[in-house]
Amino acid sequence: MKSLFSRIKVWLSGLSFRTGVIVLLCCIPCYILSFAQMTLPISVELKGILWFILFGMAKTLQYGGITILGVEGVKRVKKKFRGMPSDSTRE
Repeated sequence: MKSLFSRIKVWLSGLSFRTGVIVLLCCIPCYILSFAQMTLPISVELKGILWFILFGMAKTLQYGGITILGVEGVKRVKKKFRGMPSDSTRE
């Protein structure tokens, strides 16, 4: 079982930076849907099942995206956001 996880981790880390960012961004709609579905007029059991599935998908996409990006990719994203001008410097 450990070998399977290490093979998946190696495969994910071999994907491109752009793929990592896309996968990471895909977790946002899943988080939104996992809580927005609570407003639907359906049974409590079905709401719980939908929440479990959608929230699980969001977490899977989040951790998968972080794995694809790796340490250097996360540093690259942080550097990009630090380099963005703030509202006070635009004036």
